[in-house]
Amino acid sequence: MRVTKYSANGNDFIIFHAQEKRDRSQLAKKLCHRQNGVGADGMVVLLPHEDYDFEWQFYNADGSEAAMCGNASRAVAHYAIEKGISRDDKAIFLTGAGLISATINGLYIVSDMVKPKIIDMNIDEYAEKWWLIDSGVPHLLTFRDDIDEFDIAQMRSLRDKYNANVNIAKIENGEMFVRTYERGVEDETLACGTGMVACYIRGHKEGLLDDMARVFPKSADELYVSFEDGVYRFGGQVNKTFVAETTIDE
Repeated sequence: MRVTKYSANGNDFIIFHAQEKRDRSQLAKKLCHRQNGVGADGMVVLLPHEDYDFEWQFYNADGSEAAMCGNASRAVAHYAIEKGISRDDKAIFLTGAGLISATINGLYIVSDMVKPKIIDMNIDEYAEKWWLIDSGVPHLLTFRDDIDEFDIAQMRSLRDKYNANVNIAKIENGEMFVRTYERGVEDETLACGTGMVACYIRGHKEGLLDDMARVFPKSADELYVSFEDGVYRFGGQVNKTFVAETTIDE
């Protein structure tokens, strides 16, 4: 089979399109394996849809399904335009979290995110105040003055307790820096789109960030999150790294 590898600011994905929807969890585990497969944080399958350009199935590297992934939404939009699945520099597609509209300008993609749900604003853990926000998938997050230290054991404990991705963020001079522990990868990733959006939502609601802000994940790439006309938007570049043929099958 032929697959395409994308990197969205260090968050990498295997993407292909198919005609039928079925369980591909084992294929995701095989393809995403860093040593024995193609290697990726996740796998996305584009499927036909009668009302929209396509719908997707998104799998984490461990084979679990996720409703939404902000970085993958930008990568698949570029893939869909390149393959002629979407046209006119816009992709409209269905995810497990709802409808996504993405605008494509070369390698720069802006996704209109699904409407978030603020689940809890008063979580106390490790003498810090955490918020739990569903920005397509659930994210537990706190703000710190320094995020150089990333305690994996602490992140895993919170991930298990709240069944959520876990983020620490720092706001400085109107910009935000975010580090994320992701479910399904079960480790820190170089970038997490829904995590950056969730952290921006809190910062914006607390008056710490403007209606548009630059956001930097661990990869140090520059992205933007904004709140316009009641919609949270997430923009940045993606890179198509390679196309490959693999003998790995289901």
